[in-house]
Amino acid sequence: MSEVLESYAQGSWFTPADEGAPLADANTGETVAWISTRGPDVAAMVEYAREVGGPALRQLTFHQRANILKELAKHLMGYKDEFYALSHRTGATKRDTMVDVDGGFGTLFSFSSKGRRELPNATVILDGPLEPLGRGGTFVAQHVYTSRPGVAVQINAFNFPVWGMLEKLAPAFLAGLPSIVKPAGQTAYLTVAVVRRMVESGLLPEGSLQLLVGSHRGLLDALGPQDIVGFTGSAATGALLREHPNVVRGGVQLNVEADSLNCSILGPDVGVDDPEFDLYVKQVVTEMTVKAGQKCTAIRRVIVPAGMADAVTEALTARLSKVVVGAADHPDARMGALVSLAQREEVRKAVRTLRASSELVFGDPERVEVTGADDGTGAFMSPILLRAAPGAKEPHDVEAFGPVSTIITYGSVAEAVELAARGQGSLVGSLVTHDEDVAREVVLGVAPWHGRLLVLDRDDAKESTGHGSPMPVLVHGGPGRAGGGEEMGGVRGVKHHMQRTAVQGSPDMLTAITGHWTTGSRRAVGATHPFRKNLAELRIGDTIESAERAVTRADIDHFAEFTGDTFYAHTDEEAAAANPLFGGIVAHGYLVVSLAAGLFVDPAPGPVLANFGVDNLRFLTPVKEDAVIRVTLTAKQITPRTNAEYGEVRWDALVTDQDGEPVATYDVLTLVAKGEE
Repeated sequence: MSEVLESYAQGSWFTPADEGAPLADANTGETVAWISTRGPDVAAMVEYAREVGGPALRQLTFHQRANILKELAKHLMGYKDEFYALSHRTGATKRDTMVDVDGGFGTLFSFSSKGRRELPNATVILDGPLEPLGRGGTFVAQHVYTSRPGVAVQINAFNFPVWGMLEKLAPAFLAGLPSIVKPAGQTAYLTVAVVRRMVESGLLPEGSLQLLVGSHRGLLDALGPQDIVGFTGSAATGALLREHPNVVRGGVQLNVEADSLNCSILGPDVGVDDPEFDLYVKQVVTEMTVKAGQKCTAIRRVIVPAGMADAVTEALTARLSKVVVGAADHPDARMGALVSLAQREEVRKAVRTLRASSELVFGDPERVEVTGADDGTGAFMSPILLRAAPGAKEPHDVEAFGPVSTIITYGSVAEAVELAARGQGSLVGSLVTHDEDVAREVVLGVAPWHGRLLVLDRDDAKESTGHGSPMPVLVHGGPGRAGGGEEMGGVRGVKHHMQRTAVQGSPDMLTAITGHWTTGSRRAVGATHPFRKNLAELRIGDTIESAERAVTRADIDHFAEFTGDTFYAHTDEEAAAANPLFGGIVAHGYLVVSLAAGLFVDPAPGPVLANFGVDNLRFLTPVKEDAVIRVTLTAKQITPRTNAEYGEVRWDALVTDQDGEPVATYDVLTLVAKGEE
């Protein structure tokens, strides 16, 4: 007999007491595994995540967590053949599997890169600039993100058993939040296989990942105000979750990704001979057939100008007729099976509802020619193309979660916008046009109803990732019918799992709390130039106060001639005097910054390896000829790089004049050798 799927709870694998129900191969109907609803103690899993997983994760910095994600992705890639074989049994072709399996690994790599490049090697994220709250500068505030002492419960859909898990897990892990993953039953055997390899890797801190196979009954009962639930599935189930007392009154944060009647609009400027026409047709067919249309981002509504409807119908029919439906591992198959016979019946029911106001123009919902498998035992279905009658309501209300799209016509751009909005909120929409005015009108019109929008034309087609591909660096979610949630989005997705808090206090207190030097905090001016200190020796607040330097007219004239920057404020006395901002010749801002560097740089070889940038440069007060400037440079943030012999140091640079007035502020970014701890 096939294996009974196990959960991974409280650090060990849990085998249910009964075998449960069989899970069928989508291609053959053979039993792949058995799944039981009698799972482990969910309340104990939640407690274990909070008491063991959370503390273990929170003691790691963002960079350490990011490196674990990277190594985890590399480890999983060594088992791709195993995962591909199981993925085929879900009905996924090689192309479909790449989207799910490779896409999941790519998401881990992406979040790892984002974590190492955009987050500090620390456990706190600063949000925005310092907010002064008093005139004297002794009372200030800083918004910060900190990790929650809770758990992320992730309830996933059947269509992406790998990517669907990893796209939720990665940002939660980076945020320091342990995860309990609840996969959908029908394809849970693939998720179990991936989690088993993740656990075996030994890379994950104990308790940071648990897997619940079977029923999640009672799980939300164990959650509280520090916990987050991420759900992908039907709007009906999402509504039930929203009604749970712990969500309504208990403070549990719920993120829902639900039904989505995504649309693709063909611009009125596009003719049959334009490259955009072929792009449009190819995109629609791709979204109908990848994963057999079982994608929350698939195109359900094909919105085209009325005068182009016949041409679009003919072109789509011609391309769909070449789609080979077959066993997922057959080399000729371009579209595999739906995930189960039950799912196929759900799609057929939806098609019958859609046909109340739409004409069937391609495909047969009840039968299809199958290559390499039997239509009688596998969950195969023909691609179905419908054409809606004017004023049809069903295409805007009913989602057939399979290879089904409906052509809908419009008369004006304003009507196209209105039709798109009738979907009541979508994950993604696309517009194919080469007209910039059309693009602006449509995008601004439909943006409030969409989480992501793709504008496709001949210029971006070669690099476009496509209508239906959620990207780790972009938000995934949508308003209204689509659930009102938001996932991924790079660092945004990490922050969704954290708590933002406004912290008020003195500058010294905020520096101590955040580990980031705060304007107004104590500076440590010592005998040793900070540039002579390696990372092991350097401390936040270490400061150099430079000597003074007069900015002469000769300096200004030379800089103008040398650089070619002869703007009148630096070279024309009469014009400069008439300028109400300057009232006379002033030094170039970049001359001031250059002279400032000469005041604080230590020229000898040492721990400072390179200057790699300047951030937040602002010129505050004009520097006139013969003004005297000086620089105060303070170590603001120290970020050791993992797996490198150096780290980054951010310095606060303040340039003042002879009256002590700030004339320029900026951050200097350097690479500094680590030295020995």
